Amino acid sequence: MPIPDTAKEIIEAMPRAFQPEKAQGLRATYQLELSGEGGGTWVMEIADGHCQVREGRADAPDGTLTMAASDYVALAKGELDVMGAFMSGRIQFQGDLGLAAKLPSLFKR
Repeated sequence: MPIPDTAKEIIEAMPRAFQPEKAQGLRATYQLELSGEGGGTWVMEIADGHCQVREGRADAPDGTLTMAASDYVALAKGELDVMGAFMSGRIQFQGDLGLAAKLPSLFKR
């Protein structure tokens, strides 16, 4: 399955790329804050082996991921190293860092 070219398309495809076996017992709400061209605000809820996404804001997210939409696309396509981007400040995460670390493993590329 090819990776879409926009952050919105990638986020909307996340439920189809979700690997429920990797999320055993996980209940988490992530807020995605993407800036710049093609950016926006989305909520991703993971619970009971399902992933749902919607545009908007969560009342009380467990973690908030903030980055440029172009970096999000590059990250999804494997063109940006997540640790390098995090260490350089291109990716910011507020909340439980354990949830941040688990996020990449929950989805197929």
